[in-house]
Amino acid sequence: MKLGLQLRLKQTLAPQLIQSLKMLQMPILKLEQTLRHELATNPLLEEIETLEAETPSEDEAGDSPEENEPESDQDKIDWDDYVNDFDDDWRSTASTSETREDTFLATTSQDETLYDHLYEQLSVLRLSDEQHMVGEYILGNIDSSGYLVVSAEEMAAELEVPLEEIEELLVMVRKFDPLGIASRDLRESLLMQLADKQLEGSLAWKIVGEHLYDLEKKSILQIAKLMGVPFDKTQAALDVIKSLSPSPAYGRFTSGAAAVIPDLIIERVGDEYVIYHNDRSLPKLRINPSYRSLIKRGATSSKDTKNYIRQKLEQARWLLNSINQRRGTMVRVMESIIESQYDFFEKGTEYLKPLIMEDIARKVDMNVATISRVSSGKYVQTPHGVLEIKYFFNTGIARSDGGELSKRHVKKQIEDIIKEEDLTKPFSDQEIYRKLQADGIKLARRTVTKYREELKIQPARFRKRSV
Repeated sequence: MKLGLQLRLKQTLAPQLIQSLKMLQMPILKLEQTLRHELATNPLLEEIETLEAETPSEDEAGDSPEENEPESDQDKIDWDDYVNDFDDDWRSTASTSETREDTFLATTSQDETLYDHLYEQLSVLRLSDEQHMVGEYILGNIDSSGYLVVSAEEMAAELEVPLEEIEELLVMVRKFDPLGIASRDLRESLLMQLADKQLEGSLAWKIVGEHLYDLEKKSILQIAKLMGVPFDKTQAALDVIKSLSPSPAYGRFTSGAAAVIPDLIIERVGDEYVIYHNDRSLPKLRINPSYRSLIKRGATSSKDTKNYIRQKLEQARWLLNSINQRRGTMVRVMESIIESQYDFFEKGTEYLKPLIMEDIARKVDMNVATISRVSSGKYVQTPHGVLEIKYFFNTGIARSDGGELSKRHVKKQIEDIIKEEDLTKPFSDQEIYRKLQADGIKLARRTVTKYREELKIQPARFRKRSV
């Protein structure tokens, strides 16, 4: 009895959790596409007119009306005829992979994304419904470069499934095209590509495994000495490494520039900052109030049709609940960010403080992966401009006086130093490092190089100009 109850709960909660996480990941344009697709394909959903939308119904909030509620005029419709009119269409739709909620991710775009490419490969695997949903969740945690952005342990905790199940599906996903997909970092990606070439244990394999991050600062001769092998063999091994892709999805699945539309708007009202949802373009949805009659009065309809209607009802309820959860989660996270970055909102960008996602996750009692989904690819309109939510997260750089500066503040200082340089004698990274040290900013010289590269500023030798 206990085992049966646990199974039933798992089958009910897992799809809803997966769907909620997918919606949380979507920027507002993608969300609008998804909602309009659901409106077009789910006959139990309807759009609320503008005036009526001001007073949402119980069904809109995901609650079922009381069974003893009087029947409306719509309840008196002959639903046998109504169902039979749609029966052929519903049957054909029900026979597709829609039962696994893939219509939830449908999009009007014709460009194949990395997710689309991976999802096609996932769909051909012989998986149970639960395995398929876990696989979808893994794909949703792969960034545009092809790297896995959360650990297997974090995914297992959030989905409440055994770690072994996550790891088993990760092994499958890592066999997908492109090579190196779902690796955790560059080193792992390169090793996966070398393994595909059957080069495990080769000199190239050892260099990547042991000295990958020495390659940018050591010469070939130095690497050869480190490895204790001749120069020519080292050169050949490095040529192999150079032939590998710098990231799993490098040069593929590119898409055109998309319009930046903020999901949230922050305005100062009196002494407080108020958060608004920028969702005017989203269709206001609810479950058709006549759905109960659709199920009750479809007495002559086939069993398959009735089951399909019930499935569509559950799908509609999950969708509405997911919308509400997305709104609530985004507001909670943004409220916590405002509290943590209050000086930024009051005084401007120079007052942005060091802040990491773990800090916000603790304050709102959510998983770090959830904070990451709220922050990535979604924007907020602030008194200081439209910013990506993840803009507010940045690591701290220690000062000699014991204080901390945000990473962005340090980058801005590097940028200002370079702007003031004499182009006939541009500052080297070492000189920039010394200037920052003189200002009390403690960081390694290689970090200066890293930040300069992130700012897309060329090295000193390329910035030099003759008089």
